[in-house]
Amino acid sequence: MASGLAGQVVLITGASSGIGAALAREVARRGGRVVLSARREGRLEALAREIRAGGGEALTVRCDVTRDGDVERAVAAAREAFGRLDVAVANAGFGVAGRVEALSLDDFRRQFETNVFGVLRTVKAALPELRRSRGGVAIMGSASGYLAAPGMSAYSMSKFAVRALAETLRGELHDDGVAVTHVAPGFVESEIRRIDNAGALHEGAREPLPRWLVMPAKTAARQILDAIVARRAEVIVTGHAKLGVALARHAPDLVGAVATRLSRKARGKGP
Repeated sequence: MASGLAGQVVLITGASSGIGAALAREVARRGGRVVLSARREGRLEALAREIRAGGGEALTVRCDVTRDGDVERAVAAAREAFGRLDVAVANAGFGVAGRVEALSLDDFRRQFETNVFGVLRTVKAALPELRRSRGGVAIMGSASGYLAAPGMSAYSMSKFAVRALAETLRGELHDDGVAVTHVAPGFVESEIRRIDNAGALHEGAREPLPRWLVMPAKTAARQILDAIVARRAEVIVTGHAKLGVALARHAPDLVGAVATRLSRKARGKGP
């Protein structure tokens, strides 16, 4: 992979909104050619028109990462249109919330089908092309892949899993010249907090977090792409995520005590 993105071909799953859409815009701004994949074709087409209007190159492929064969079609479309694939960003995902006792096994299966097996499908589909280009794969994890908060077991489990996948792949693909970047964002502008446990978006729902705590997706995209281009092993995005990950690594007992306190407060059991 070259030092920059000019002329590079980048596949992004979950490109219809949030970090995925911001990454697509930033790839185009840096001169890369982008393959937009997601389930919502209307949004993909609107984003592609925006990119083309700015002089960029964009291809859209409807893709559901929970379906076998869909990501392979996206990779094939990239190869047919642009002749190569240099970067695959496994970004598609959502969050299931709720206490373990309140969630069904199907809730956990649904979470893993998108956040874990969807990432795995993307990696496996893209690898033959990435080996040819000696490119890179970026896996969208989360600060929740280090910090398991009460009420977020399914989501945290899925993000712990993809962090393990990234670390495993890094060793397996080193001799092939394929870089693996694990991305661990904190609170970034996106729709994820307005999507329910079934994966449905609630358009009218308000962002539950204060605005000062949420990083603009555009800012996050720049940091993520800088890390991908530099072939870094990991990028932690947002100040609070960096603090949380540092505490998880170096002060796990403190993190556990805070989590217990929060859980007791949520259940009305006091401090």
